[in-house]
Amino acid sequence: MDTFIKPFSAIRMTDVPEVGGKNASLGEMISGLQDKGIRVPDGFATTAAAFRYFLDVNQLASPLQTLLQTLNRRDYSNLAAIGNAARNMILTATFPDDLRQAILAAYQQLSGDTPAAVAVRSSATAEDMPQASFAGQHESFLNIQGPAALIAAVQRCYASLYTDRAIKYREDNHYEHSKVALCAGIQQMVRADLACSGVGFTLEPESGFRDIVLLTGIWGLGENIVQGAVVPDEFYVFKPSLYQNKQAIVQRKKGSKAQMLIYGDTTTTTNIATPPYKQAQYVLSDEEVMQLARWAIDIERHYQCPMDIEWAKDGISGKLYLIQARPETIHSRQRPQLVTSYQLERKGHCIVSGEAIGDQVASGIARVLASPADGARLKAGEIIITTNTSPDWDPLLKKAAAIVTDSGGRTSHAAIVAREQGVPAITGTQQGTAVIQDGQAITVSCCEGKTGFVYEEAIPFEKKTFDYSQVKMPEGTAAMLIISDPEKAFRLALLPNDGVGLLRMEFIITHAIGIHPMALVKYDALRDLAAKEKIASLTADYRNKEQFFIDRLAEGIATIAAAFYPKDVIVRMSDFKTNEYRQLLGGKEFEPREENPMLGFRGASRYYHPLYQQGFELECAAVKRVRNDMGLTNVKTMIPFCRTVEEGRKVLQVMSSCGLKQGEDGLEVYVMAEIPSNVLDAAQFAAIFDGFSIGSNDLTQLTLGIDRDSGLIANLFNEEDPAAMRMISMMLQNAKKAGAKIGLCGQAPSDIPAFASFLVEHGIDSISFNPDALLKGIENIRNAEAGQSIPHPPLTVPS
Repeated sequence: MDTFIKPFSAIRMTDVPEVGGKNASLGEMISGLQDKGIRVPDGFATTAAAFRYFLDVNQLASPLQTLLQTLNRRDYSNLAAIGNAARNMILTATFPDDLRQAILAAYQQLSGDTPAAVAVRSSATAEDMPQASFAGQHESFLNIQGPAALIAAVQRCYASLYTDRAIKYREDNHYEHSKVALCAGIQQMVRADLACSGVGFTLEPESGFRDIVLLTGIWGLGENIVQGAVVPDEFYVFKPSLYQNKQAIVQRKKGSKAQMLIYGDTTTTTNIATPPYKQAQYVLSDEEVMQLARWAIDIERHYQCPMDIEWAKDGISGKLYLIQARPETIHSRQRPQLVTSYQLERKGHCIVSGEAIGDQVASGIARVLASPADGARLKAGEIIITTNTSPDWDPLLKKAAAIVTDSGGRTSHAAIVAREQGVPAITGTQQGTAVIQDGQAITVSCCEGKTGFVYEEAIPFEKKTFDYSQVKMPEGTAAMLIISDPEKAFRLALLPNDGVGLLRMEFIITHAIGIHPMALVKYDALRDLAAKEKIASLTADYRNKEQFFIDRLAEGIATIAAAFYPKDVIVRMSDFKTNEYRQLLGGKEFEPREENPMLGFRGASRYYHPLYQQGFELECAAVKRVRNDMGLTNVKTMIPFCRTVEEGRKVLQVMSSCGLKQGEDGLEVYVMAEIPSNVLDAAQFAAIFDGFSIGSNDLTQLTLGIDRDSGLIANLFNEEDPAAMRMISMMLQNAKKAGAKIGLCGQAPSDIPAFASFLVEHGIDSISFNPDALLKGIENIRNAEAGQSIPHPPLTVPS
């Protein structure tokens, strides 16, 4: 029996050649991680020796080798025929009686007097390695019960070593077929059909960012999530916050979860429509998310590499289990500082959008395929458009320039294969197969954040590769980023940087919330019934409408703060103008019409005013949650358009009453220097704020008397105008005299080397750049620090 069977409790990772990668990992978790409280269903494995014995008894080794030698390795045109013949050899063979008895004896010991339901999973001796995952190449069988069904399932596992996809995968990864053995893992069944299941990564799978655990989940059995049949819930957990026992979920996204896979009878499964009330719920509580994340981190530490896990919740006991763990195979092999960026030369007409997988761009002919059986229509370099994919698609996916699916998420089969193949994919488009025409020229863009777009036509794009390990940061002047979109945060954090000098809150409010905060505060009193109905729909999960704003804003800020932790992330409180606030849902009831909004009710003046103070308090509540509950104390705040020192005091008082007290837990509050009064009264502003950030656009506007919104005089706007430069020079000198920190946010220091030299010579502490200007900005700062200054007009301030 010991030759053919090994219990999980006796298996370690060193046993991969004997029991396969999947079984070795299960045994390793049971033996090495139980003291961490990690639950793994018990079971046993059949060995490689058992598989080879099966082949020897039936004299199949030589015929299989001969058959595979006839494989057409040029175009794999006979792959299906070869695979079918190989599987038939296995399935029609006689199952050796002594092997049968060994398996049934172990099964009886596992289940006791009543035959237990088990999962029978294939585990190949070359799978789950860091260089090749073999994910989904072989078959698994669920809810197997009774001796006859168990033996049949093991034999079907043996046959799955020769699925078309597995044969092609071994060919592509240069594994010799005869040297790979198939072992079966027989594992106690977790009744996820009555609860939920999912997968996870111990890094952010698009960027490779290491401080995130991504968990995804669906109702019912996990096959739907792997096949991409449904759009799952997503949870992003920040590891350092988890270490501090803080509320570590920095972002959550509810999936549609339209279907759930359950058992149709004892051995078959069927998809049913998910009840609407379940679709509206997250599959896991916050406590369960963080428990799984802790387990994932423990596993990563144990294996000493990023991991890909599968989890399931038992609907009878209510307990969570880990049912698989394997090394992550994409980012673990990459050099994180060697980054290739893509940029479209222009935007096109968007046909459909979904979850962006990767950060690449591809153009080509769209090929709408219903199933792998349509594969003959696909030519190399075309773009597959389909409902969802399964491992049966793998030979076709290797020919495609990109993949677009109606369903699925970041952990679906299509997403995993796209990452392995290094091609862009967009999942969860909902209607890609309906609106993209077969044969249509399209562009698949995944370079614009976590949302991917399919555009009409083949749009030219630029591809650049940078080795950031060669970039030397400035020594005396911090080079920081200007950011607004949380979706881009994890990728942007890979750039050389000293943190975020300006996080524009407005983007999060517009894209993640879309509702005027006062329309949530005064929801019950809204007169615009159409707007009220839309707000009700968007906030259906929230009885307290204000909490919707707080949660969404907090998650957007936290995502960026986590990406750059522990570097400073300076969040500018909202700086919409009244005409911009009116565009938010419900905004028309709360915003006055102004002739010149640029100089009107904006910035600090709103924060203590009765018309908006309650809205500002929601902003403060979101920042407080990020800092206090999530532990992201690298978040600092900044007040825009503060006209007077007295106004600054009023704002600080409101913040303090909301629990954002300057100085507590390192909270710093900066002020924008964008009004001449900020320059002239810099010493007084420095007495109440922790520092300044020069807003050169507004300061130039108010120095020259130019409305930036006026196209008639736009040609007069010039940040290099001597008067504007003199104002900046005064601001820098006054801040230095007051001993206050001072930075600048804007494009000019990257576009104009002389401007960067001017700022460095005046001792500026930091300069913040848009991401596309960062590298040029760093170069300009370094040149200025090295004394390679660019001539500029002498700008001295009369004493």
